[in-house]
Amino acid sequence: MLSTGEVFTVIRWVGAGYLLYLGYKLFTSPISDADSTEGHRNRSGDFLQGFLISASNPKVILFYIAFLPTFMDLQSLQVTDIALASVLTLVALMAGLMLIAHSAHWASAKLKSDRAQQNLNRSAGSIMMGAGVYLIASR
Repeated sequence: MLSTGEVFTVIRWVGAGYLLYLGYKLFTSPISDADSTEGHRNRSGDFLQGFLISASNPKVILFYIAFLPTFMDLQSLQVTDIALASVLTLVALMAGLMLIAHSAHWASAKLKSDRAQQNLNRSAGSIMMGAGVYLIASR
């Protein structure tokens, strides 16, 4: 029977091997010519889906549960206070999502060339392989 420490060591080694494999596959992957966003037109559906994924993320929910009591007395909240906090949260989430979307659009314009895509694949693959090597080397 394996002890808990041995189980975690096995999991770490398997994870490290998987990171090395994924990193190698990414590092050596060919450049793709297909642009998967061509012809995609359902922007409102994409917007709603992105918002719902973000708003239903358990980490986000736990963050708000832990964070809000620091700034608000939850016992004395009125309906208008809850509505105001909800609107402010919605605006902040939308601003964050729009910043991410704008940054992704900017990056996609910069990564149109084959050389840029190859550099990105090699950089990301190297980082993944480095993380795998770190997991193997760490105790």
